[in-house]
Amino acid sequence: MKSNTLDIAINHACKLLKNGDLVVIPTETVYGLAADATNDQAVTKIYELKNRPSFNPLIMHVADTYQAEKWAHFSPLAYMLAETFWNSNYHHRPLTLVLNRKKDTSLSHLAMAGLDTVAVRVPNHPIPLKLLKRFQKPLAAPSANRSNHISPTSTEAVKESFGTRTPFMLDGGVCSVGLESTIIDLTTDEPVLLRPGGTTKEEIEKVIGVSLKISTSSSCIKAPGMLKRHYAPVHPLRLNVVDPLDGEVLLGFGPQSPSDATLNLSETGDLREAAANLFHMLRILDQSTSKGIAVMPIPNHGLGLAINDRLKRAASLE
Repeated sequence: MKSNTLDIAINHACKLLKNGDLVVIPTETVYGLAADATNDQAVTKIYELKNRPSFNPLIMHVADTYQAEKWAHFSPLAYMLAETFWNSNYHHRPLTLVLNRKKDTSLSHLAMAGLDTVAVRVPNHPIPLKLLKRFQKPLAAPSANRSNHISPTSTEAVKESFGTRTPFMLDGGVCSVGLESTIIDLTTDEPVLLRPGGTTKEEIEKVIGVSLKISTSSSCIKAPGMLKRHYAPVHPLRLNVVDPLDGEVLLGFGPQSPSDATLNLSETGDLREAAANLFHMLRILDQSTSKGIAVMPIPNHGLGLAINDRLKRAASLE
């Protein structure tokens, strides 16, 4: 998008947001369905359009740490993670921090699902950053798709999900990371990994110097992506498959993938490439006439932890 055209589009997006309307925004992870995070009526529109359960909180997107400090309490550990993963151009990675929210803020309680905590992140994409700086308020922005369906990594995928109800979109091309942000809970005595994502567990542990505890419970929903069933295609999904059943399409991984695999997440076994391709390829396979989707084993380290998390939730029947 050319500079002048983008500037006009962002100005229009700001007007819509100020009027309580929704705007679809690109990020490095997936496309988001954004609303003014201080406007209860605007946030309600997110839940309605997505058909999202109201107990599932939303992530607040902010322009920088300074903006985040207006809404949330930052511990020394939170500052350390923000400085490393939000403020460094070289290391900027998709990371959401769950923090204790400040009292008497104007943040929508609906967006936080009534919790005393808030999930916040700084996106690494020039378009939402420019929008956030101009709008000067946080944006509540879950993925721009119907709830529990495959997350969108392109404007085409957003249109497929919402159809004629698709809000105004800022087009930023195909998302570079392709997986949602990693979510860390910093409101407990020790940091807890609530959702693996585009920043690996190992990258975070290297910064904080301790092992991350991994949440194993979905009974207390403190952040998005904790429901047992999520990111799900219409076709049934089977994991860790070497020999697909008759009628199944195979989503391969790595150089050992069979030649008859329909698609391959990464022919070289690159987990970053696989993460970027995951939702796009699942969407393609879900549009086929097959009886189901079979997925080859994915290594459970690095970004593989996040890929397997999404696949397990997509395959769940609960």
